[in-house]
Amino acid sequence: MSVNDSESASTARQATTRQLVDDLRVVVRDAEALLKATSGEAGEKVTEARARAEQTLRDARERLKLAEEDTAKRSREMVDDAETYVRSNPWQAVGIAAGAGLILGLLLGRR
Repeated sequence: MSVNDSESASTARQATTRQLVDDLRVVVRDAEALLKATSGEAGEKVTEARARAEQTLRDARERLKLAEEDTAKRSREMVDDAETYVRSNPWQAVGIAAGAGLILGLLLGRR
């Protein structure tokens, strides 16, 4: 697997993780709203359902926290890898930056 393939896979994984974290936040927010809306309800079945929902919500919050920590750790590792690469290959990094700047300049200059 080349460096570019590895970076593409890592970027895709991060995008998926970010989407999962965002979706989980929405679920947690909706579950909290549902629990607040049913707080005045009484009855054995409602009480059991609320208890299960509260436990599920606690579990979801924990998974969300772990996913955020994992994403932050991977991001730091990627930054460290990029920094190491640039320090090891400064002229290649300058060439890549110059090429990207040239392409960006040509694209923006066309407008």
